[in-house]
Amino acid sequence: MIRDLVIKNRSYRRFYQEIAIEPQTLRELVDLARLSSSAGNLQPLKYILSCDSQKNDLIFPYLIWAGYLKDWPGPCEGEKPSAYIIILGDTEISQSFGCDHGIAAQSILLGATEKGLGGCIIGSIQRQGLRKALDIPSRYEILLVLAIGRPKEKVVIEATGPGRDIKYWRDSENVHHVPKRPLDDIIVG
Repeated sequence: MIRDLVIKNRSYRRFYQEIAIEPQTLRELVDLARLSSSAGNLQPLKYILSCDSQKNDLIFPYLIWAGYLKDWPGPCEGEKPSAYIIILGDTEISQSFGCDHGIAAQSILLGATEKGLGGCIIGSIQRQGLRKALDIPSRYEILLVLAIGRPKEKVVIEATGPGRDIKYWRDSENVHHVPKRPLDDIIVG
């Protein structure tokens, strides 16, 4: 059921790094994005795939992990993602990418979840450093990086109460808690 996939599709930030992701798996996930909606059917998105540890090591330093967890710099060795999908906007096709990359990212991560994998959409990227590290041509705007792997952490959704904080947090057992506003609080009218 789609609801189950959406609930299970959390922002995982710690992975079993030793569990490899095959290039074909990444291609299958990007194919889901390819088949998803695109504004004006322009299809301006392009993708860089990485499931090679050396290429992954070039990507990792340019990602900023979990802004609310001020004392956590990101996954340590052994817990880093096994793969990445970098979503690019091709400026020779369009100068604006609207919400295409959000739709693509959600399609990819729902597909990953269905395969027993997990991921995290990362928008906090040191773009110039990543561009240089991977020699990404200037015609491509770096939009998002998706970290992908077999999740090594438990993520729990919980309801917020009146006046409660929406910031995610980790408890003493490293369970990641994600507060969500109640449905009635987000429907207007």
